[in-house]
Amino acid sequence: MAGLPFDQRDGEIWFDGAFVPWADAKLHVLSHGLHYASSVFEGERAYGGRIFKSGEHTARLHASANVLGFDIPWSQAAINAAKEELLTRMNLVDAYLRPIAWRGSEMMGVSAQDNTIHLAIAAWEWPSYFKPEERLKGIRLDMATYRRPDPRTAPFKSKAAGLYMICTLSKHEAERKGYADAMMLDWRGQVAEATGANVFFIKDGQIHTPTPDCFLDGITRRTVIGLAKARGIDVIERVIMPEEMAEFEQCFLTGTAAEVTPVSEIGPYSFEVGDITKSLMEDYDAAVRPKPAKAEVAAG
Repeated sequence: MAGLPFDQRDGEIWFDGAFVPWADAKLHVLSHGLHYASSVFEGERAYGGRIFKSGEHTARLHASANVLGFDIPWSQAAINAAKEELLTRMNLVDAYLRPIAWRGSEMMGVSAQDNTIHLAIAAWEWPSYFKPEERLKGIRLDMATYRRPDPRTAPFKSKAAGLYMICTLSKHEAERKGYADAMMLDWRGQVAEATGANVFFIKDGQIHTPTPDCFLDGITRRTVIGLAKARGIDVIERVIMPEEMAEFEQCFLTGTAAEVTPVSEIGPYSFEVGDITKSLMEDYDAAVRPKPAKAEVAAG
């Protein structure tokens, strides 16, 4: 499937309550969601046939839509069931899932409050967000030109498609320079996040991470914080200024797509792929994968 355009793949997509052939999952060019970014989405992974934290993702999808002023006309239970059936129909065990909801095409203009709300869910194989060889030695990040906006100017608590425009611009610019991704500051000049993942730093055995007050408090972010605390590692959420990166020993990103990915470089700052980062990579992998069923003890 590598390199095959997404509109030319085989299989099925759940679209407005029904499973349709992959190639038939289309929307009109005058859909409001395309022109005015009135759409929200989720990125989810399945491991061993189980969707990790499926319920949390669906709850956030509904919450994101509400922030943008619309209701998704399918219950969370119905969406969760559709995702499970989609995995089965697609014969996928380890997969990436993309639910997306958007305003339709009845009205074309800034205001489109009566437009139909559509929902689609697709699933496909996607082994790693970053190149495996880069991930093992730590990826390199550029410093992004664009910044995460002031919460008074954008609905940051929604996983809204429009908020990713500056992320695409920043990642493209970084890739042209030979980097894997970019680190974004916020409007105040504080360290925020990468283009599609949260960031953590390590110093003297403690983990430091920016307070998510203008970017998403990711589901993977919260999972990894829990794993670190279970190991007895202090996790400090605070303001982090760019110049502080010179003092940190380790750095890693977290996200559904990125999972736990070590970082070796951010602009002029260098980091090692140390023991804490490696341990959390292992812990996360163990957490997301279904536990094998206990073997039955044979009767004596």
